[in-house]
Amino acid sequence: MDLFNVLTLCCGLAFFLFGMQTMSHNLERLAGGKLEGTLKKMTASPIVSCALGAIITIAMQSSSACTVMLVGLVNSGIMHFAQTLNVIFGANIGTTLTAWILSLSGIESDAFFLQMLKPVNFSPILAVIGVFMTMLAKKERNKSLGNILVGFAVLMYGMSFMSDAVSPLADMPEFGALMVKFNNPAIGVIVGALFTALIQSSAASVGILQALAMTGSVTYGMAIPIIMGQNIGTCITAVISCIGANAGAKRVAVIHTLINILGTIIILPVYLILNAIFHFPITDSPIDAMGIALCHTLFNIIATALLMPNGKLIIRLTEWLTREKGTATEKDQICILDERLLRSPSIAVRECAEYTKEMCVITRQTLQKAIALFDDYSEEAAQEIVDLENTIDLYEDRLGTFLVKLSAQALSQTAADEVSVMLHTIGDFERMSDHAVTMKEVAEELREKNLTFSDEARHELNTVAAAIEEILALTEKSFLENDGQLATKVEPLEQVVDQLITKVKANHIARLQRGECSIVLGFILSDLLHSFSRISDHCSNVAVTVIEVEHNSFDTHQYLNAVKYGDDDFAEEFNRFAEKYPL
Repeated sequence: MDLFNVLTLCCGLAFFLFGMQTMSHNLERLAGGKLEGTLKKMTASPIVSCALGAIITIAMQSSSACTVMLVGLVNSGIMHFAQTLNVIFGANIGTTLTAWILSLSGIESDAFFLQMLKPVNFSPILAVIGVFMTMLAKKERNKSLGNILVGFAVLMYGMSFMSDAVSPLADMPEFGALMVKFNNPAIGVIVGALFTALIQSSAASVGILQALAMTGSVTYGMAIPIIMGQNIGTCITAVISCIGANAGAKRVAVIHTLINILGTIIILPVYLILNAIFHFPITDSPIDAMGIALCHTLFNIIATALLMPNGKLIIRLTEWLTREKGTATEKDQICILDERLLRSPSIAVRECAEYTKEMCVITRQTLQKAIALFDDYSEEAAQEIVDLENTIDLYEDRLGTFLVKLSAQALSQTAADEVSVMLHTIGDFERMSDHAVTMKEVAEELREKNLTFSDEARHELNTVAAAIEEILALTEKSFLENDGQLATKVEPLEQVVDQLITKVKANHIARLQRGECSIVLGFILSDLLHSFSRISDHCSNVAVTVIEVEHNSFDTHQYLNAVKYGDDDFAEEFNRFAEKYPL
């Protein structure tokens, strides 16, 4: 074992980790927002939750990545930490699949088909296919699939490099003497935990153990405690990720660590006692890669079977270990987007979309309350409008900041389009809410100065207000349902609103000339009409964005020019709205 073997080992570990990360990232992209949807709809059945946790971990190729995602979801208020317990049980089982894939490297046979089962033999084929798919595919899905194949090939060659690098150890007496020390179970657990925590990947740690096993120097008695330690060490990623998170998110990391520690505390003594009584013949037998995979899987299955029925006790213990200090304010609970979600961009996009929809609904509610204030004014209703507008400001600030960071991630074209839509629309929602406050102030001024519009002016304003309420309803529904066809009805109504406002202004000037209206009321009317006009403009912006995203373009001017001039459907909708809201 010389310096070049050490360098080869380091190179193999680097390839292994890079391949694992590439696979994990592209598998998650391939799954899109389905992972997050699955987690949010998590059933109360422990068995089903456990199975889904295993599937998600297999898809992400990392139990640590799955747990970090759970930390982000809990910190964002999307899930409760208790819901993550059975998912983590499944994640521990799902992560053992990697060890089984790696164990195929130990197949020894002259038969061609058995030889082709060895990953190092079929990986070059996958790599070639993957490279061509990445270079030639036009669809993002196929590119991601190509990257997965390349990542798998890199991972397997990393495993091969590590195996070749450690093979000289078999002939070194010093190595044999060192391995004897691992017959002490406590040392095995500690070393397994520390090494896995250091490289932050149980898959890589198990892979190195499998490579060492190929030297014939590792026995079952040595490997079993190390494997248990590796399960504990893999929790370090979640522990690090929960720094700065709320109490619920910290509990996810604690519950993950607790499960693996309790599993080791229960299973290891039982194994040692039974071995002392029955003297299992395999204890001192050399273990191979497949034996390590089997022990890895059995440990997690047995731990799950023992601990899952006691889930409520584990949850209580976790709550006791992480007692909350103080309570979060209502403001702190609004639109929480944890940056850990950036590790899973498609999930982050889905959550941003949900919050943007919430923002859309709250905006319409705020404007409806502001319009209603002119008929039934109250201090409570006025204050509620201010509070809602402050809430929308928080949404815009937190969403906008997070979306900018999210747009810098490697996103699929579909996800990038969704982020663009949200960045385009949250500003419109926020500015519409500002006009709700302006209308509230107009209503307050009318009340404080005891001013009243003439019957004619009130009728005109009610007509415009009715049109505004309809354009808000159309905009909200088209945005929430991503309905481009419905969105095409917004612009004709916006043009009708503009015409109505122009007529109201002209009629107001005529009333001034006849002495039927005061200058003070004229200023108030102008402020109100300006808000109505800007609200309809922002509705148009949102609707155009919904339409344009279907065509992978955000050229608003091109779209508006196209529909306003020579479009029969636009003219028909315009005439229908003009008849519905006459002055």
